[in-house]
Amino acid sequence: MTRKLCLFLGGVAALSSTPALAAATGQLDLTSTGVGVFAVAIFVVAYLLVMGEEYLHLRKSKPVLIAAGIIWTAIGWTYMNNGIPGVTEEAFRHNLLEYAELLLFLLVAMTYINAMEERRLFDALRAWMIRRGFSYKSLFWLTGFLAFFISPIADNLTTALLMCAVVTKVAEGDKRFINLCCVNIVIAANAGGAFSPFGDITTLMVWQAGIVKFNEFFILFIPAMVNYLVPALAMNFFIENRKPEAQYEEVELKRGAIRIVLLFLLTIASAVACHSLLHLPPVLGMMTGLGYLQFFGYYLRQTLPGSLARKRALARKRGDDEALKRLGSVVPFDVFSRVARAEWDTLLFFYGVVMCVGGLGYMGYLALVSDLLYSSWDAVYANITLGVLSAIVDNIPVMFAVLTMQPEMSHGNWLLITLTAGVGGSLLSIGSAAGVALMGQARGMYTFAGHLKWAPVIALGYVASILVHLWLNAESFNLYG
Repeated sequence: MTRKLCLFLGGVAALSSTPALAAATGQLDLTSTGVGVFAVAIFVVAYLLVMGEEYLHLRKSKPVLIAAGIIWTAIGWTYMNNGIPGVTEEAFRHNLLEYAELLLFLLVAMTYINAMEERRLFDALRAWMIRRGFSYKSLFWLTGFLAFFISPIADNLTTALLMCAVVTKVAEGDKRFINLCCVNIVIAANAGGAFSPFGDITTLMVWQAGIVKFNEFFILFIPAMVNYLVPALAMNFFIENRKPEAQYEEVELKRGAIRIVLLFLLTIASAVACHSLLHLPPVLGMMTGLGYLQFFGYYLRQTLPGSLARKRALARKRGDDEALKRLGSVVPFDVFSRVARAEWDTLLFFYGVVMCVGGLGYMGYLALVSDLLYSSWDAVYANITLGVLSAIVDNIPVMFAVLTMQPEMSHGNWLLITLTAGVGGSLLSIGSAAGVALMGQARGMYTFAGHLKWAPVIALGYVASILVHLWLNAESFNLYG
């Protein structure tokens, strides 16, 4: 998942300084100082390295972790020299707490997704689609719609990888069709993730900040659907009228697969209840949900011997040697092995982003950018521009910066930035986690240039989704809060 933010704050140091921040807090305006310029330069260099992840084979978390450490060290050193050493500790802890809540939330979600994958739920879905022998057009629309409707629950990255595996298996060797389907999948997965708190990290951030309520995200369903359908309808005319041969692949779900899905839904309900009914952080419900999974894992381990004995008896009765062989390789379910398989590079990258942006914000740069964007421009144009920027930068730092700036704007505009930050990354293949992951999975078939060819119709979908939101939810743009 390539992350780039050099254009977001690269020129900030050249801007004129703002008035010093509240003296009562002892906070310094460092935007026009050498330390501030140095911090921005470090951030830009780190993001240039993140941009080159695919070519340098350097994991994206490494440069931002170092950059975060350097930026906050520079802040601490400056405040020490000014005789106010204790102020920065509280600011750092505030940013760390925000990250910790999101870390634990995402960790539980990733653990559940990995548990479903280990129980072969996604393999079974892929095998079913391959066996059906869909035509190219049917496959194009099916993978797109599934990506759109699965990503709100199972995040856009996991969904895109699953759908891409189906396409590359069915249309093996047909580079043109695979590229077309991958473009469609990326758009659908990003659009689907935009109308759910669980579909993308940015929507989760907005929900946890308490700005948009859980049920209010679904207001974005129709604009998100338009964002997907407009380019999909255009690409549909370029699909050959072919039908690949059906391929038989038998996948047997492991014991407890469906029950884990139900536990995940219960976990989501627990998180929503904590936030909406009890006014407690959603992470409380998610961590409780991890407890559900741990207890269920204990149940699976304790009952495994009896389950295997029954299945072996049935296999011997049928004379099914293949089943006996499979049963001999069954291992107990282990929750902590699923935790270990979480995307730690992404989670650590997220730490680096939060701390870097938080540090630059503490120096005064986010107030500067907020004044430049939201005071000089109308909030609608600012949010649309930031959405386009997320195709070059990444929506995580963009959204975190907006949440940190807390500009005064209507509820409709908060929904707008949620939408544009979510779907803006579809404009380029490097603009979202889904796009970057698919470039690796379908290497040589789904490329940057292949995606760029469809940028005009993707941009048309982007504009159409914004217009639909402005039309359907016009009243919310007149209400603040």
